[in-house]
Amino acid sequence: MQILIIGKTGQLGKSIQEVATNVLYSKHGFTFVGRDEIDFSNNVNISTYFECNSFDVIVNCAAYTQVDRAEEQQELANQINHLAVGQLADIAQQSNTKLIHISTDYVFDGNATNSYIELDVPNPINAYAKTKLLGEQAVQNAMSSNALIVRSSWIYSQYSNNFVDTMLRLAQGRDELKIVSDQISTPTYAADLAITILHIINSKDFIKDFTTTTYHYSNIGQCSWYEFVKAIFAICKIKLNIVPITTDEYPTPAKRPLYTVLSKSKIITTFRITIPSWQSSLKTCLKARGCGKKWIK
Repeated sequence: MQILIIGKTGQLGKSIQEVATNVLYSKHGFTFVGRDEIDFSNNVNISTYFECNSFDVIVNCAAYTQVDRAEEQQELANQINHLAVGQLADIAQQSNTKLIHISTDYVFDGNATNSYIELDVPNPINAYAKTKLLGEQAVQNAMSSNALIVRSSWIYSQYSNNFVDTMLRLAQGRDELKIVSDQISTPTYAADLAITILHIINSKDFIKDFTTTTYHYSNIGQCSWYEFVKAIFAICKIKLNIVPITTDEYPTPAKRPLYTVLSKSKIITTFRITIPSWQSSLKTCLKARGCGKKWIK
């Protein structure tokens, strides 16, 4: 199959590019594109690209992900996360192309006490999350079949510009960090998600037509940002005083849900996958980047 990965410069796009070199996927042809090739802020650009290129599968990793800035740039966030995604889904439907679209745990309001399943009703509480939900709905409206929406949470990688990277940079030259302790979810190692996406594409069920559906994917377990940071510093042997604080003590432009743990039962059962714990994958990630070294660019 000819597979297009949109978002080649992002964490997940880079991770898919690395995983795709495995011999398991040698039967496929991969094309990786970024904003230079497909600009989600420009509808004409999107249409023009697909007038000259065709694929069997599209994996959309591109998104506007700046949660706080989205409160001020709602029009741009809506264009990238909603309108462009709808246009992409229309193109996929018209060209008989399968689509995998990546979404977020933030579509939920965080008021649950148990992990969210795919059938739970979304209720986004910030502008970013609202645009991501609209993007999901645009896919569902355009494609009644052959589209998968994969929601994930707290994605990080060995590449730069993510939470793990930020914490390691902040640790330099400081004696103390204050970290929110009452927001609970699950960190997701981008490489694990990349492996799962390519496993799905390789599966027999994916070759056939299927009803458009939603899956949840993150690593196993749950933690707060505070617990996540403690684990990062413990693995990297960084001695720093980490002070737990509440969300109310760290106000941000965008409201955050307090609990967004995702149930993985559906994706595990459907595609017969094994998902590592978040602690195990964090160790793998930090080993890949080398604690104390500069981030891989």
